[in-house]
Amino acid sequence: MSGLVVLSHGLESGPDATKVSALAAVAESLGWRTLRPDYRDLDARGLAAAAQPRLERLVAAIPRGERVLLAGSSFGAFVSGLASLERAVAGLFLLATPPELPGYARPFAMAPRVRAMLVHGWRDELCPVDAAIAIARGHGADLLLLDDDHRLSAHVEDIAAQFRLFLGSP
Repeated sequence: MSGLVVLSHGLESGPDATKVSALAAVAESLGWRTLRPDYRDLDARGLAAAAQPRLERLVAAIPRGERVLLAGSSFGAFVSGLASLERAVAGLFLLATPPELPGYARPFAMAPRVRAMLVHGWRDELCPVDAAIAIARGHGADLLLLDDDHRLSAHVEDIAAQFRLFLGSP
């Protein structure tokens, strides 16, 4: 069963970034449609100032009455989790998820009972691995830890393979 995958990029990135593009290619090869919102105009405001407008843009992009999965990297993972609290989604695939954003009042959260997978680097210098473990544990989410840093650039193929499995699961 397919549907729509909405892929959200990180702060110093864009909709054609390596990880987002790799995940989009996997989804499309399995018959999913993809949407990659561009947040770069918002990100120019700074991390905290861009958070709420990013969340609003993502929520507005999620169609009602359709099977939707959200995938995101870093800042994109953060807003994807929060968006799942506002719109029904079938799953979350989150990379390098920050537990909070400096200067933004809301901590990371995601809808209960939504199937979720977190992928995180053991050596993530921006988002502590212990926080990712706590998020996964608290939500009952799957967690893949890789010997990588925040960018996860050494494991793009592994992440894409894991995403393929995630999309193939009910």
